[in-house]
Formats: sequence, structure tokens, C-alpha cells
Amino acid sequence: MPRPSNSPRPPRYDFTLACSELSSADTKLGRLIERAGPFTLRVSSTQSPFEALVESIVYQQLHGKAAATIHRRMLESFHDICGIGNHPSAQHLLDCPNEQLRAAGLSKNKMLALRDLAAKTLDGTVPTLERIRRMSDEDIIEHLTQVRGIGRWTVEMLLIFRLGRPDVFPVSDYGVRKGFALTFEGLKPTQKVTPDLLPKPEVMHKRAKRWGAWRSVASWYLWRACDLAQGKLPQPN
Repeated sequence: MPRPSNSPRPPRYDFTLACSELSSADTKLGRLIERAGPFTLRVSSTQSPFEALVESIVYQQLHGKAAATIHRRMLESFHDICGIGNHPSAQHLLDCPNEQLRAAGLSKNKMLALRDLAAKTLDGTVPTLERIRRMSDEDIIEHLTQVRGIGRWTVEMLLIFRLGRPDVFPVSDYGVRKGFALTFEGLKPTQKVTPDLLPKPEVMHKRAKRWGAWRSVASWYLWRACDLAQGKLPQPN
């Protein structure tokens, strides 16, 4: 899961109601909710889609500390142009030389992805924060996956952790798939996970029909199932 930032806050939907309805609709999921404890997801909705996707691209396929260093260096390289604490604009990113981005530690593919993101922000393919808040989940996915290097999973993470959408089910996410297998398919916490032990999307979608419009909340608890299996959450008395 991506790391929240920018003064994260609770989502605006009624997650207490969500947990209650999920527990009533799905007994096994209800037991997971009880074991994992309160819903503590926080969202960071102050970033523009451009800024959030810049960060997502930088972080792809990197460990958190390394990605954070590269992201910081890249932002710092624009301080003379846009001031300390201000994020570079799409035009700034489009105009900067390759050497500047390379010096921050970005690969060629990520530089190309960032430039495509900047161009598609300027032409309106990537919507503004005001506009994206009025769009449906699928419309957002359709728009943002037109950017080089941005797939459905990346947009689903933005929907859950940036925009606070309540009904997103990232069935390609490894943690969600593993949590599903642990919760519903008898996968043991000590068992080595092989591809054949992870559920297929159609199986996950069939189960999720019970969950109403709260699939983001269910997904968050499936991530917690992985934490419980690794002993990262306190066990209830």
C-alpha cells in the first residue's frame, strides 16, 4: 500500500456503518474485522492528481526509503524555480532537462512517464482536483490509465488512499489477494504462498457482491489479515 502523506484525515464516508454492514453480510469477514480492530485508514486528499501521480511513478518498484530520497531530490531540484515547499507544475516538469531528473536518480522509463503525465495534465486528460472529485471511479480509471506507466492498480490506490472512495476492490493487489485467501480459502499463516493458492478475480468479485458499496473497507481489512498472519497486529484477548 502506498504511504499516506499531507496531513491525512479519516475518509468522509461512514466507515462505522460500513463495518457493521460488512459484518452482517459476511460472517467470515466480520470475524476478521473483530480480530483486526478499528478501521484506521486515513486519506490524503489535498494533493492534485498530478502531484499524487508524480509520487506514484517515482515510488514504483522501489523500496520506500530509496523512493522517498529520489522524490525529495527531484522536488528540491525545482526550488530555484518554484520556491521551497512548492510542488513543480506540469509545465515545469515538461520543460526541465533530462539531466536534472537523472541527477535525482530517476530511470529513463520514469522520466518518460513523468513527461507524459505532465503533457496529459496540460491537455486535460489528467483532471484537476476539483474536477476529479466529481468523476466516477471508472471515469477516473479510464482517464488516468492513459498516462504512460499508470495502470489500473495505481489508480485504485489513488481512489482509496487519496480520494477516499468507499467502493474500490483492487483484485490484482497481492496483499488483497493473500488476505482473501487467508480469510476465505483456508490459507494458513505459515504456508508458503504460491500463485496457485491466490484467488482468481472472478472468485473475489463473486464474494464481494455481499459487501454492498463498501469494498474499499473490506480491502483494507484484507490487508490487515496479512498483518495478522505476520504478527504485526496485537491479538485480541
